[in-house]
Amino acid sequence: MLEVVLLANAIWFGMAFEAFYLRRKIFGKVLVPNPEHRDNTAYGAIVESGKFLGGFNLAISLLNVGLPFNVAGFDRPEQWSLVLAFNAIAHGSQFWGNVPMALENRRGGGLWNVFKGVMLRIFVIDFALMVANAVMAVVVLT
Repeated sequence: MLEVVLLANAIWFGMAFEAFYLRRKIFGKVLVPNPEHRDNTAYGAIVESGKFLGGFNLAISLLNVGLPFNVAGFDRPEQWSLVLAFNAIAHGSQFWGNVPMALENRRGGGLWNVFKGVMLRIFVIDFALMVANAVMAVVVLT
């Protein structure tokens, strides 16, 4: 089960690398859906910041790719728990970062719609992986 969670992390963080870094112009349009709001330097900064977000996601993805091949390298449950807690926090920061926007959406506002399309997938999958990693972090300690 540990390897499944690590592989799911690797895939998801790898997909985030693609979305933020390789396809950052498309993701910029997701974050700023109104074309009238894109003709400014702030929008350009949002698009280019995808390189930083993508780079972090690539690093975390590659870490999760390498971990299943080094299971024996972590001989104490506390070591695995720390790695899994890190992943849970990484996914959780993405999920919880969207909660205020989701609440604004429920009131009819918000800069982007968390409950539609790609943002909904991000919201749900980050929540699921946050929970899966947190549960595994506890399970490996018991």
